[in-house]
Amino acid sequence: MKLRTELIEKPWGRTRIPPNFVNPDKRKIGEVWFTSDVDQPLLVKWLFTSERLSVQVHPNDAQARQRGLARGKTECWYIVDAEPGATLGLGLTRQVEEAELREAALDGSIEQLLDWRPVTAGEFFFVPPGTIHAIGEGLTLVEFQQNADFTYRLFDYGRPRELHLEDGVAVAERGVYPPELCTKVGAAPSVLVDGPQFALIQAIDGEAPGNGLSDRRRWIIPVEGTARSGDDHAGPGDCLLIEPGAPLDFSGARILIGAEGSA
Repeated sequence: MKLRTELIEKPWGRTRIPPNFVNPDKRKIGEVWFTSDVDQPLLVKWLFTSERLSVQVHPNDAQARQRGLARGKTECWYIVDAEPGATLGLGLTRQVEEAELREAALDGSIEQLLDWRPVTAGEFFFVPPGTIHAIGEGLTLVEFQQNADFTYRLFDYGRPRELHLEDGVAVAERGVYPPELCTKVGAAPSVLVDGPQFALIQAIDGEAPGNGLSDRRRWIIPVEGTARSGDDHAGPGDCLLIEPGAPLDFSGARILIGAEGSA
């Protein structure tokens, strides 16, 4: 089935978003969610940024359950477009103690402690729970994640939103982001994430790694061209959710396919 498109306003969003999405009221759209009446343990989003997002961190599954939440939040980002000078903050520039991280969050110096790196279209980043991170301005990206709608904000540039200092510091990995978790996506079918919470692959022109996750329920995210399953079709800006064994035609297209578990 084709998932519903929900446009979400954010203080750091944009009034001008890609033409695949309709924003007639010129609202400041920061996220597009793909939703349905069916329970989804995984979630697909598009993000559009005109300002930096908050410095934040997410718990893993065990930490989330300790706090009364259903699941943690593992996520990843595929960069669709990046303005010149666009950056992501991932991990810290050095290892710090818990007390130093808490103080940096309180006085704002965490913004300088975060490792801001330039990014370009076609790059991919896996963001495990515990990673201190912030998405910079001037980016359009696809986010695939565990479906958990919460964020532990450590710092928000003075915006009047709640911070979650104690929980955030408690679950944070207080060091450098592992360089092997980012890659430049090539022009061939490839595995981008290999579990355990979810798998994500790139499939091109009808070819996918392995069985293309066809034995599981799949989230189909077109990047270029059109994907079809039965009577449903989707292009960039759409998302299909299809059942195990359902047919999938993406001849002439480049798509991302996600599913629970490992590739």
